[in-house]
Amino acid sequence: MSSPTSSLDTPVPGNDSPQPSTSSASPTIKEEGQETDAPPGSEGSSSAYIVEPEDEPERKRKKGPAPKMLGHELCRVCGDKASGFHYNVLSCEGCKGFFRRSVVHGGAGRYACRGSGTCQMDAFMRRKCQLCRLRKCKEAGMREQCVLSEEQIRKKKIQKQQQQQPSQTEPASSSSARPVASPGTSEAGGQGSGEGEGIQLTAAQELMIQQLVAAQLQCNKRSFSDQPKVTPWPLGADPQSRDARQQRFAHFTELAIISVQEIVDFAKQVPGFLQLGREDQIALLKASTIEIMLLETARRYNHETECITFLKDFTYSKDDFHRAGLQVEFINPIFEFSRAMRRLGLDDAEYALLIAINIFSADRPNVQEPSRVEALQQPYVEALLSYTRIKRPQDQLRFPRMLMKLVSLRTLSSVHSEQVFALRLQDKKLPPLLSEIWDVHE
Repeated sequence: MSSPTSSLDTPVPGNDSPQPSTSSASPTIKEEGQETDAPPGSEGSSSAYIVEPEDEPERKRKKGPAPKMLGHELCRVCGDKASGFHYNVLSCEGCKGFFRRSVVHGGAGRYACRGSGTCQMDAFMRRKCQLCRLRKCKEAGMREQCVLSEEQIRKKKIQKQQQQQPSQTEPASSSSARPVASPGTSEAGGQGSGEGEGIQLTAAQELMIQQLVAAQLQCNKRSFSDQPKVTPWPLGADPQSRDARQQRFAHFTELAIISVQEIVDFAKQVPGFLQLGREDQIALLKASTIEIMLLETARRYNHETECITFLKDFTYSKDDFHRAGLQVEFINPIFEFSRAMRRLGLDDAEYALLIAINIFSADRPNVQEPSRVEALQQPYVEALLSYTRIKRPQDQLRFPRMLMKLVSLRTLSSVHSEQVFALRLQDKKLPPLLSEIWDVHE
């Protein structure tokens, strides 16, 4: 496999316009033109950058139970305990209701601030200054267009009643039930698609999805060529011998390097990424590489065998992860997350969009132009929302559930940091590329 040779201080190579590829698997990081027979990570380092998606919520009111949360998420408006994504923002019930009332009843014109209009918002001040609370709602990302008016609600109720009548079943089944089998499917069609009615992908969104899926396929195929160069998994030898343990650790770290290379390679092809400055490219990749690796790990999970397959045919159980030197405290959450992702049943387009959203996370450390990053992220959020509502028009919680997985990835990223620290205590030295990306300072 080609070993990375560029540093994180080196600008990410590539053209400003992404070149779509033809693949749909996990992303890989590799500098073009670098082909050596050295095992992965044997020398040098490379930059990795990825962004985690800001907690982008769904646009319309959710029906039914809220998506499962970790239990300690905070409202992005007032800091109180969040109950879920409301009007595009992770927020509490109080701020959700306040924002809806303000939009429906035109509260913005009646609110006034006794101060300078810059009150700091918390669970106490939210009751004292409605104008600043509304301002903070909008700054956090709440969208007025996500709120249905009383008239819209009334019309939707009537429409739903009509859809349930036998005479109205034909429009519902004509096209809304049609599955989205490929990124080219653009219409939600029909009146039976609930909140997905009338939704269709724009030509730009279709092209974006096709580019992302193709880029993933291309990057994945490139990584396959590195498989023969990975240190073999020890077979037959004493599994507890020092040499066997070191060989298993080297095997896993080399797989990690292939994955990092794939991610960087993919990021360079994501429309908009190369428009960012070098510092922001590096900051985004360093922060979210591990999260994308975990997404790709979940993608390769086999629930029947409870194993994860990397590259073409490298398959590993929980015990294999443990024998490679990873802690149970990190292994178990990986498999739990993988099972949860499998239940969502994402296709290649949804995985590609979710990864792109993750890459453009404006709240990553050391990002210099967060507003620009956020603007680049928004088209991917909108495309994923439309795509999921076209594909599963009756499952209005699918989109927020996907975004909640990005919140879960933040937690897993913290657990990973603890795992890296534990490896250092065991005198297990990471290759230069992984040390640089994960900020491991010897």
